[in-house]
Amino acid sequence: MSRPTRWETETEASHSDWYVEHFRTERAKGTDLEGEARLLDAMLPRHARVLDGGCGQGRTGGALHHLGHLVVGVDADPVLIEAARVDNPGPEWIVADLADLDLTQRGVTEPFDAAVLAGNVMSFVAPGTEADVLRGVFAHLTGTGFLVTGFHLAMCDLGTFDAAVADAGLRIRQRFATWDLKPWPGDQVALDDEATDFCVTVLERD
Repeated sequence: MSRPTRWETETEASHSDWYVEHFRTERAKGTDLEGEARLLDAMLPRHARVLDGGCGQGRTGGALHHLGHLVVGVDADPVLIEAARVDNPGPEWIVADLADLDLTQRGVTEPFDAAVLAGNVMSFVAPGTEADVLRGVFAHLTGTGFLVTGFHLAMCDLGTFDAAVADAGLRIRQRFATWDLKPWPGDQVALDDEATDFCVTVLERD
């Protein structure tokens, strides 16, 4: 059995409900919630298969679905998965922990062209499972499949993440400072510069 995720141990019991309502409110206000999906869409062929890991209430996977992609979303939190089914129908939404992901047990056997872990997903996995999460996601991708993930530097240690990338047998294809592809200034510069608070990384097999 997987260890409890940071989402479980470092947030209040009501946080999931707050998170759902927060994004419902932002959507009602007309806030742009689809930046991550636009980046993935630009990187993919038409009608690609996409794994939305740590999908939350489904805002990214739902947007990719409306762009014509086949999406399967997974999250360990059943509250968020239920919200995804209500707010973003179309994709298949599954309760599952990324640290021991095996979608073949759920009847999902065809590999994905890409995966996305948006919304600080790597910040909330169980400590010490970062490499397991990356390996598990890539086990569900095609041979040329790639993963895009983004997180706030204050929430996820960059050195720990990069060590997990190497441990999982992956390499960094590209790194940016935002989902709209502002340039990455370099690891040490980013850590020293308060103006750089976010990291978007594209990973592929080594």
